[in-house]
Amino acid sequence: MPGMSGRMSTIVKAKVSKMLDRAEDPAETLDYSYNQQLELLQNVKKGIADIVTSKKRLQLQEQQMQQQVVKLDTQARQALAQNREDLARVALERKQSVQGELQGLDQQITDLEGQQQKLIDSEAAMRAKLEAFRTKKEVIKAQYSAAEAQVRISEAATGVGEQMADVGLAMQRAIDKTQNMQARADAVGELEAAGTFDDLTQLGPGKDDIDRQLEQVATSGAVDDELAKMKVELGSGGGAPQALEAGSEEEAPAEDEPAAQPAGGEAA
Repeated sequence: MPGMSGRMSTIVKAKVSKMLDRAEDPAETLDYSYNQQLELLQNVKKGIADIVTSKKRLQLQEQQMQQQVVKLDTQARQALAQNREDLARVALERKQSVQGELQGLDQQITDLEGQQQKLIDSEAAMRAKLEAFRTKKEVIKAQYSAAEAQVRISEAATGVGEQMADVGLAMQRAIDKTQNMQARADAVGELEAAGTFDDLTQLGPGKDDIDRQLEQVATSGAVDDELAKMKVELGSGGGAPQALEAGSEEEAPAEDEPAAQPAGGEAA
């Protein structure tokens, strides 16, 4: 369909134009244009040299023909002096022919000189334009380089450049991984403290949380029994144990009161 094909052609051209715009470097484009104009100028100079060469060749031929005219005129005079009018006539006819060729040759040389002057004028105008273009080209290249450097500096300072964006993403990924690793370490430490993991260094089956609580209760009961036993032993001993128990306000009076009553009865 004409409409569809035209639309596709427009889209393709737009895509290609966008790709070319990204790939185009103003400095390279300006240098290429300058080189093209310089090549044209060289071609004009070559054309001038070719015209000058052709003109010199015609001028050399003109000199030879002028010498031939002088020679034929001399020969005609000599033949007439010897009463050879027929030879004199032939020499004069050739002279006329050479002179006719000289006139045409003169016209060709004049035309070549005109073309040479036109090319010289064109070459001078092109050289002036090319010099102006070269100066403008260097100014534009300098401005573009300065603008490009400013953009890079601004992107680096603000972190919006492609390189800085990659650095920022890499740093963010490192931070995320570090936080995840710290969280994992804290979680493992908490589970280890809670006894969730089995101690692989111990032999036999692993112990769950109930086993550990039962062991803790048994250990606490054994400590209480041993503490009570030590209190009994210290209470039934001599003065030294009583001195150790002097800091206790509840147990010392309970042990001293039974000993004081018999003494009072005997005194009564």
